[in-house]
Amino acid sequence: MLRRSTLLLVTICALAFVANAAATAGPIGPLPPGPTTTISTVHGSLLSVALPKGAQGRSWRQAGSYDGRVLKEVTEANVGQNVVIVFRAVGRGTTKVVYALTRGETKKAYASDTFVVTVT
Repeated sequence: MLRRSTLLLVTICALAFVANAAATAGPIGPLPPGPTTTISTVHGSLLSVALPKGAQGRSWRQAGSYDGRVLKEVTEANVGQNVVIVFRAVGRGTTKVVYALTRGETKKAYASDTFVVTVT
């Protein structure tokens, strides 16, 4: 019985891993020039960035990764005509958060927005 339970648990974990990997969007292609905003904040604070809602089926996707030792995403919400992403400053340092406006999960980026965040 213990062996069957262990096998079931391993199977469920493997299926969850595969489902998560399949749900990940593909990479984004070259980014067009866009604005860069510099943000300074202190360790432990919350900060948010606002992006205008995309039109014609377009949506903002994170392009690349940022330093998770500096920022951690807390939540994301549609607020009026904007998409607002809230982060917590979890460590000291500087990181770059880049978003690209794409149609679905395609590679083509129609716009970009970059945020350089320094946490002290």
